[in-house]
Amino acid sequence: MIDDDPPAGNSADPHPAILPPEAEAAAPAAGPSTWRWPWLLGVCAGLTLLVVGFAGGAAYAKRDRSIDPLLTAAPVATVVGEVVERDIPERTLKPYEGLGTWVDRFDFSPPYAGESPPVDAEEIALMAEMGVKTIYIQAAHRADRSPGLTEDPWVLAELLATAHSHDMAVVAWYLPKWEDEDLAKMKAMADFEFLGHRFDGIGVDIEYNQGGLEPEERSRILVELSTGLRAHIGDDPLSAIVLPPVLTEEVNTDFWPNFPWDEIGPLYDIWQPMSYWSFRSESSGYKDGYTYNAESTRLLRELLNDPDALVHGIGGIGAVDAVQGGETGGEPLAVVADLEGFARSLVDSNSVGGSVYDWVTLDDVARSTLAELFSTGPAASLSPIPDS
Repeated sequence: MIDDDPPAGNSADPHPAILPPEAEAAAPAAGPSTWRWPWLLGVCAGLTLLVVGFAGGAAYAKRDRSIDPLLTAAPVATVVGEVVERDIPERTLKPYEGLGTWVDRFDFSPPYAGESPPVDAEEIALMAEMGVKTIYIQAAHRADRSPGLTEDPWVLAELLATAHSHDMAVVAWYLPKWEDEDLAKMKAMADFEFLGHRFDGIGVDIEYNQGGLEPEERSRILVELSTGLRAHIGDDPLSAIVLPPVLTEEVNTDFWPNFPWDEIGPLYDIWQPMSYWSFRSESSGYKDGYTYNAESTRLLRELLNDPDALVHGIGGIGAVDAVQGGETGGEPLAVVADLEGFARSLVDSNSVGGSVYDWVTLDDVARSTLAELFSTGPAASLSPIPDS
């Protein structure tokens, strides 16, 4: 995943919001001191709320974003409409099987995507139509535009419940920047819950090498954070979204020398290497959907000293129906022709699932191609995760 936010200062609000008793059961929960907004928002509690029904009784209206869900005393139905409440299910590794897709904060979060984000409830319905089984969403971030423990809780609640209404899973992921707030934000994702809807998995995006820390210090903090998160979530599955070992072991050995594979190996249950072949040059031999992912998966298991490590490969970036690919935000895009090789690499490496980063940078042809590859093509033969 790519991060381009400037360094953020201390954005903690010293004034925690007080939740009125009548709204306590309805508000999305993410642990203590969650989504602390300025006290002045309290006067907004009397504003007229936007009420829109949700077709089929499972989706629901977008709330008035001037109102803090922790300060309004209004009944939940007037804030988000009808939601199908459910018992909280046990977290398993099943969401990592099959076809997934990725959504970052620029695609859904109001401070980054504005009032008309490219990913909303309607877009999630389209994902379901295309055969997507799991959405990987950047539910929290560390930046000035992300002062709370998670991104907007009502938006997350809407997207989460909508995905569940389409029988899709949602895995929340976070990019640590090796700062004090990291563990609290990851715990908040794990604790997030709204009327029985919670994230079906938690992923840690392990790639940030800026900020002036020496590799040894980054590794130490990574192990400490991973240990703390594991202690918090207990036996719940935890995914490590990691740089492809081809990059760190061959292409750029200075990126993160002596990465602590041995130390973090026992702390994670499934591995998601970011095999973005569009960044590789033709001369490297890795600028194709098959080779880069297959070799990275092989090296990953070798470094973990675990030939049976569960892997869900991530390809990309994006894909467009063109010969030379394209570019978005300065990032080179893959081409549709690469996707079949990527799908075959998943099967040949005995991976359990795969996805391309990210949904917004996939054009219509690429989305249809992925749907076919995972429904009737090579990736349809991916082995399911054995029941534990």
